[in-house]
Amino acid sequence: MTSVLELEEPSTIATLSAYGIATSTVEGSPLSPEELRKTQAYWRACNYLALGMIYLQANPLLKEPLTAEHIKNRLLGHWGSSPGLAFIYIHLNRLIKKFELNMIFMAGPGHGAPGVLGPGYLEGTYSEIYPEKSEDERGLHEFFKQFSFPGGIGSHCTPETPGSIHEGGELGYVLSHACGAAFDNPDLIVAAVVGDGESETGPLATSWHISKFLNPIRDGAVLPLLHLNGYKINNPTLLSRISHEELENLMQGYGWTPHFVEGSDPESMHQAMAATVEHCVTEIRAHQQECRARGAAKRPRWPMIVLRSPKGWGAPREVGGHFLEGFWRAHQVPLTDVKKNPEQLRVLEQWMHEQKPEELFDENGKLIPELKELAPTGTRRMSANPHANGGSVRRPLRLPNFCDYAVKVDQPGTLETENVPPLGNFLRDVMKENLNNFRIFGPDETTSNKLQAVYQVSKKFWIAEYFPEDNDGGELATDGRVIEMLSEHTMEGMLEGYLLTGRNGFFSSYEAFVHVIDSMFNQHAKWLSICNHLSWRQKIASLNLLITSTVWRQDHNGFTHQDPGFLDVVLNKSAEVTRIYLPPDANCLLAVANHCLRSENYVNVIVSDKQLHLQYLDMNAAIEHCTKGIGIWGWASNDQGVEPDVVMASAGDIPTQEAVAATVLLREEFPDVKIRFVNVVDLFKLQPSKNHPHGLTDADFDSLFTVDKPIIFNFHGYPYLIHRLAYARHNQRLHVRGYKEKGNINTPMELAMNNEIDRFSLAIDAIDRIPRLQKIGAHAKEKFRNKQIACRAYAYKNGIDSPEITGWRWPHRSE
Repeated sequence: MTSVLELEEPSTIATLSAYGIATSTVEGSPLSPEELRKTQAYWRACNYLALGMIYLQANPLLKEPLTAEHIKNRLLGHWGSSPGLAFIYIHLNRLIKKFELNMIFMAGPGHGAPGVLGPGYLEGTYSEIYPEKSEDERGLHEFFKQFSFPGGIGSHCTPETPGSIHEGGELGYVLSHACGAAFDNPDLIVAAVVGDGESETGPLATSWHISKFLNPIRDGAVLPLLHLNGYKINNPTLLSRISHEELENLMQGYGWTPHFVEGSDPESMHQAMAATVEHCVTEIRAHQQECRARGAAKRPRWPMIVLRSPKGWGAPREVGGHFLEGFWRAHQVPLTDVKKNPEQLRVLEQWMHEQKPEELFDENGKLIPELKELAPTGTRRMSANPHANGGSVRRPLRLPNFCDYAVKVDQPGTLETENVPPLGNFLRDVMKENLNNFRIFGPDETTSNKLQAVYQVSKKFWIAEYFPEDNDGGELATDGRVIEMLSEHTMEGMLEGYLLTGRNGFFSSYEAFVHVIDSMFNQHAKWLSICNHLSWRQKIASLNLLITSTVWRQDHNGFTHQDPGFLDVVLNKSAEVTRIYLPPDANCLLAVANHCLRSENYVNVIVSDKQLHLQYLDMNAAIEHCTKGIGIWGWASNDQGVEPDVVMASAGDIPTQEAVAATVLLREEFPDVKIRFVNVVDLFKLQPSKNHPHGLTDADFDSLFTVDKPIIFNFHGYPYLIHRLAYARHNQRLHVRGYKEKGNINTPMELAMNNEIDRFSLAIDAIDRIPRLQKIGAHAKEKFRNKQIACRAYAYKNGIDSPEITGWRWPHRSE
């Protein structure tokens, strides 16, 4: 069998090796011998701290011989990326000092947190925020012990990490986060390290296109640093094993100008990296100055850096007859048995002594002054940059009065209009009032989702090539503030980066495909949950998601476009940070959107379809209803002063329409039946107050829903979700109708019937649940079933629903 090595030319293998004297695209040796000595010493200090975090629970300065008692009982963390991250961080610091740069740092391979925490501690920021982690021997002991330790901090760049707005736990989002951070921050440079394992993820692969979304006049810049250390957990990385030429062509094809720094010899690598970073910063400034001087934006080929260095740089090359440095074994804890294996303990001690801590720290454990001065000071420190604590620089939105965009509703259920366009008008003027700190994001769907009114104030950003036909409704502009790309991952990442650096935004998506960002939502919600317990983290604007093109109006696109399950994902997250709203009409949608845009540190999920719908509440009633989040609609009820026979409840626009229509059917057939109609806007009202801050008390829930009467609940999503929310309530006679995965190319009514949320199914269900109607309701049930047959026959013959269905209006006049 031919070996892998035999398939490559020896010269090719040599060019892909990370070992040897540095080679680089940019030539030069800008560091003086003294600067070089100090830079190498500072890097040794960072690497010493990284090893201490992974291994030590005592003896932080190695003043005593290292023993098993000094080693943590459970070894966690990742060494592999840490030396490279610290190496990059140090060289960025040099440029920050030299040019007074405003810069933040993002570690895509966030598992290399020791390489970020170490510099943050040496800069003094960590001790300022956490005084018990002081810059002395005692503080260093606490700093080491807390890492990946119960009661301490996690092994990634978590919210507890000063200067971090990107945890890097789930890989793939560093460039989109960086781009969002750079938007509307013209003086900011975001250094974004991309791990070569991370580069294999779908979200990262598509996010190289951020180069086409940065306006050199009004935005800052992103400096990507692709860190090729060659291995993931247990495999080579793809980009580290393709030829230099192929990788260069790939990056150029994405629109970047790559500059390579490759090798393992520290002194030459420091010189090469210093020259390269300075060249890139100079190039960034030149692009920006050219466009700003001319007043015309164009798309530069922004610089980027490809850093090739050994995996676990600085570790012993071999231990116990196996490769360590430069191989996958260095990815996590490089020496895993130091607690029990004396030889491994000896290797670790020697390795840590090679960093010469006695030359780096004084007797009290503080970094010596000549090294301390290498780092920037104050808010120029990347670990203390206010943009990385976005709430500290956030300006609240200036919001117009949402009532000015109201739909005029004289009588409930008699007017039909589209729910989303009034919101589009509102967002248009939100944009107008906040042209430097508000953007709208979405995957090619702003017009489709009926928000196109925003183009009256700001177009879609476009800085690539133009065709003449783009002027015919393309809505493109180089200064546009609507950001669209057919990648939910990239759009969500940009929005998160924008919010985390103190700005405000809005995201809209088709309901079925918002699932693409399920895990991104999870990560952001977890981030906010932790931030809520960190007093130094200032609150940021909430992440607002409009989910439209919903399941009940995807009858034309078919089964694949029918999935309301994102709500189930949201329900799994902390009640501290999640909110779900299902406004039934346009005025409720406006009231909800206004509330969400004013809120902080939440993920607000708003579900509203974009098609024609009946309107129920005037603006005053909508404000009242949405403020409560749940309520009885008196005009749709007839149980005033008596116990109801049934509670008809709904959440969502189409389910509400069908539930309201079902009450009419029941009252026409049984004039003496008493029905209470309850509509839910704030879904978490259904949960007990002990489980969610918005939840109803048991007394209030029982008052609305009774303790023993049947509840027919017509729901937008999967029925089980309502049972999850209300399982602990006293009234267990809850019967939920919702989407049951029964769809295809249907008419709206046929889709509703297939899933039994239609008015006829609900009326039949009520008859079966009300004891006295069970005996007298047979004829009514037959009538309703015949109606269903007729509806289906009409749809199959004409391809649309019958006028009896599409023209239905609430028949009773409200006083």
